[in-house]
Amino acid sequence: MSFNGYSYKVAVLKYNGGGDWYSNPTSVTNLIGFCSQQLNMNIDPVYDVVDVASTELFRYPFIHMTGHGNVVFSNSEAQNLRDYLIGGGFLHIDDNYGMDAFIRPEMKKVFPELDFVELPFNHPIYHQNFDFQNGLPKVHEHDGQPARGFGIVFEGRLVCFYSFESDLGDGWEDYAVHKDSQQIRSLALKMGANILQYALMN
Repeated sequence: MSFNGYSYKVAVLKYNGGGDWYSNPTSVTNLIGFCSQQLNMNIDPVYDVVDVASTELFRYPFIHMTGHGNVVFSNSEAQNLRDYLIGGGFLHIDDNYGMDAFIRPEMKKVFPELDFVELPFNHPIYHQNFDFQNGLPKVHEHDGQPARGFGIVFEGRLVCFYSFESDLGDGWEDYAVHKDSQQIRSLALKMGANILQYALMN
């Protein structure tokens, strides 16, 4: 599929329940720019917003989801997301703090037969163009827990990657938003690039 001359187009997932799916408005734009500059990935610089219930979901090889909580999937929305992921799509869920208690039961609606599994540090998602020997980088402290990466694996394929206690999206945002150090922002963008590279090119 061609996207007006670009090889890929990505989207941010809009969901119900009152959660702030729209948080980190500059993050995905900056990640796309980083991937284009550093990895020559031909991604449309303008991302779309797609509703979890929409058939438009199937147009995008990569969907990013974030927020601070309050995620609700109806049964039909869960089925649509399941069909998307089984059909070859990829979902990156980035906990912006407070999302964990909501996203786990909602993703259980999507894959009732599967659980999130913690990915080992040798998983390929940590070793694409950039090497992360110790897994996810820690961007914001939140509860002081270590950053952890979880996945949902369907029939041997990683269909969903969930970054927890890391807050990658905050690290992707414009410097003025959080004033994270250049080192932290660089690590966040490199890890984000790995996720995109893994999703789009594997």
